[in-house]
Amino acid sequence: MPHVFTNGIRLSYERSGRGERVLMIMGSSAAGRVWTLHQTPALAAAGYQAITFDNRGVPPSDVPPAPYSLADMVADTRGLIEALDAAPCRIVGCSLGAMIAQELAIERPDLVRCAVLIATKSRSDAVRKAQDRAERALLESGIALPPDYEAVMSATQMLSPETLNDDDAVSLWLETFRAAGGEPARGQVYVDTGVDRREALREVSAPCRVISFADDVITPPHLAAEVAEAIPDCDLVEIPGCGHFGYLERPAEVNSAIIEFLDKH
Repeated sequence: MPHVFTNGIRLSYERSGRGERVLMIMGSSAAGRVWTLHQTPALAAAGYQAITFDNRGVPPSDVPPAPYSLADMVADTRGLIEALDAAPCRIVGCSLGAMIAQELAIERPDLVRCAVLIATKSRSDAVRKAQDRAERALLESGIALPPDYEAVMSATQMLSPETLNDDDAVSLWLETFRAAGGEPARGQVYVDTGVDRREALREVSAPCRVISFADDVITPPHLAAEVAEAIPDCDLVEIPGCGHFGYLERPAEVNSAIIEFLDKH
């Protein structure tokens, strides 16, 4: 994979398609290749060039010692955009990737032409704060959970009841989670995404679209809606029947919402 050196580390990236560039920022512990299951083929077919990359902590990008901060990851992404001479670029971010995109739009509006923010939030409520504390406590405990348990927990946290109640569909997902098991990107677990950024988002000048998922328990629709309310030029699309992995559960609907927005901007 090609790579750039930025912010003291190496980031690996890939390009797909031809046309105006769209930077894709993946969420916690996930590789950039996750976008290639559904999103990058759709973008290429729509006439865009998708740029995917692996955030710090996800090989083959560098894995510096933990902990990481949101500022670290924003600086990494900023450096990638500058190294590829891609500014101002369209950005699509998911979960942690959407929060990186938000910070770029706040801090460096010259780099962001427009942004699609998938499964996002601008603060953490009591339950999401407890989830973050629990994840860090488990990591620091050194306890290794059995793969079958990890797979079930991932499925119930990331998928919709519609998928969980479909025996054929959920069986495939459970096998996928088992195969992809292992420790999360340790440094990313410490990234604080709970700070209330609603006032800062009121200064964002780039047009944005928030895509939320009706059954998301990680970044639930009410928190995603707050982002859309705070950004002056932002609309909101809520997709039913999917959880935090809605871009994998309902890819056609998600891709349509992404491309329709990008084509406008």
